[in-house]
Amino acid sequence: MKILTIVLSCAILVACTRSTADNHGVYMLLDTSGTYSEELKKAEQIIRYTLSRLDATDTFAVARIDTGSFSEKDIVAKVTLDDRPSAMNKQKRLFAQRVQKFVASVRSSRYTDITGGILQGIEFLNEKSPARKTILIFSDLKEDLAEGYVRDIALELDGFNVIALNVTKLRSDNINPREYLERVSDWQSLVEKAGGKWRVINDLDGLEGLF
Repeated sequence: MKILTIVLSCAILVACTRSTADNHGVYMLLDTSGTYSEELKKAEQIIRYTLSRLDATDTFAVARIDTGSFSEKDIVAKVTLDDRPSAMNKQKRLFAQRVQKFVASVRSSRYTDITGGILQGIEFLNEKSPARKTILIFSDLKEDLAEGYVRDIALELDGFNVIALNVTKLRSDNINPREYLERVSDWQSLVEKAGGKWRVINDLDGLEGLF
């Protein structure tokens, strides 16, 4: 009887371990500056796709990039998924509804604090401590800081995947394509020097298999 109890206890422990051994934390940043806010319908599709791929114990948060993005107040929706299918489906529906409401009412911001958003994403995911950590940046990657904002801070991205999505070209990029290439290259260098892995996906069909 004692042996049976020990075996059952071990089985329960293994089951619990498996539920979190490969869980995924995803933090998605949405650029709301200028005309880029018009792209947010595409972001909503990506969010719905991400929700469909995440499972029990996975964590997902969506936050806006605005003038000062290093703030919990910029998180539009966040969830850690339940291991009960009915509860999980309800969580996903509520999450999608919050995002839909945000996209429908969002006002464009004057400035674009991408670095602050990444810092907030790092803090959020480190606190949740998932096995895999991904930061998605839905932006043209043009950072524009308001006067007085300091962002020359060393990022700590060891163990993080950072993926830039829908990096649209600015009007000035059409005049001088070098600006676009340098912008993407600068962010790649920043992320990789901080220990993270960098990737750009502009064809949203490339999301297949991402999660």
